[in-house]
Amino acid sequence: MILNLSELSDEPLHAQTSRQIRAKILSDDLADGDPLPSIRCLAKEQRVSVITVQRAYDDLEREGLLRSRRGKGFWVAPIPEGRKHTMAEERFADGLSKLVAHSAAEGLARADMRRILEEVLEKGARENER
Repeated sequence: MILNLSELSDEPLHAQTSRQIRAKILSDDLADGDPLPSIRCLAKEQRVSVITVQRAYDDLEREGLLRSRRGKGFWVAPIPEGRKHTMAEERFADGLSKLVAHSAAEGLARADMRRILEEVLEKGARENER
């Protein structure tokens, strides 16, 4: 499994791991029933501790994205397609809410936030066209 983990990020390694696996599941890069690498295998492959991968897998299992069976491993849980979209929207809204609160606390006006969001969306659309 290809993940892009960075020791230089402010985000902890287990959070980077769970975020990237979550993205693969919600975008259907990993389908229902697909097996995930064992904890030890992924830890070795990514050069992180077993505890890091265990925490990431535990987080994803609590979210209902993974299933596990002792001695059998981990695999992607069956999730209805509409639920995947809803989960992605909820995560976006949660992250955006925190960002809006921080920005407002720093004195940024709603109109400025809207303008910046539109600029970011436009830039993303242009990059996706390439």
